Amino acid sequence: MKDTRIVFMGTPDFAVDALHAVAAAFTVVAVVTQPDRPSGRGKKTTQPAVKNAALELGIHVVQPVKMKDDSFLAWLKELAPDFIVTAAYGRILPPSVLAAPKVAALNIHASLLPRYRGAAPIHRAVINGDTESGITIMHMDAGMDTGDIIFREAVSIGFFDTTGNLHDELASLGAEMIVKAVPAVLSGTAPRLQQDESLATLAPPLRREEELINWNVSANIVHNQVRGMNPWPGAYTFFNGDRLKIWAGVPEDGGSGRSGMVQTADEDIVVSTGEGSYRITSVQPPGKKAMSAGEFLRGNNVPAGTILGG
Repeated sequence: MKDTRIVFMGTPDFAVDALHAVAAAFTVVAVVTQPDRPSGRGKKTTQPAVKNAALELGIHVVQPVKMKDDSFLAWLKELAPDFIVTAAYGRILPPSVLAAPKVAALNIHASLLPRYRGAAPIHRAVINGDTESGITIMHMDAGMDTGDIIFREAVSIGFFDTTGNLHDELASLGAEMIVKAVPAVLSGTAPRLQQDESLATLAPPLRREEELINWNVSANIVHNQVRGMNPWPGAYTFFNGDRLKIWAGVPEDGGSGRSGMVQTADEDIVVSTGEGSYRITSVQPPGKKAMSAGEFLRGNNVPAGTILGG
């Protein structure tokens, strides 16, 4: 299959496994990724993870600012790829780009479509407390994750799984599935299933206000928010006027006092919620690394009755 020419489009870590798999099985004639952008506290210009991987593989990288740029379209048509393969590229491809490959434009999407169309399907699945996610390999069309489905494979989400755990599992699964999908499409044996629009849901990008823990909801909802925000961007509450990130915990039955009130603080910090209580086991104070709740308590006095989030 090395004579199959592919233009790979992707940007974050999620797409790196797929790039490696596609490059090993086929000929990746070029990689298209988002422009370098400022990142982190120092706003240092950072290259996308896919760009770093492509350069290590010796593959030519292009970073168009606009997908409809005439010079980019001319370059893409001149390459004459058999396929475009995308994985978390970060933009909807215009019809002019979708029409460029000789055979098809395929996408690796981290959900069981039509559920969770959009930018944050992994985060949303964990935050919503889903017990199942998966990968969909699909034909691309002009909509947002609306194309016909080729393959779909499910994975379970455990009660303590985080977005990070699920991300890594789905990245690996997507890489396995795309190298099966390309030859299936070439041979004409690939299924092609229309999505049921009545089952469609959206997975919009996370908003900053979603990172703040609302202690008035149930302990299970808090738990899902915490693990859904792990490892990025992190759920937080306020302690003594400062943000305190919460990285892990356990929901429990019972509890007393107003929502957000610390019940006990010894090795863990047990907080009342709108329903049940939440045992915080890992935190991160401002300017410091993540640590166990016990480590935090050895340097900070958190008496029972303290209100978090105020």
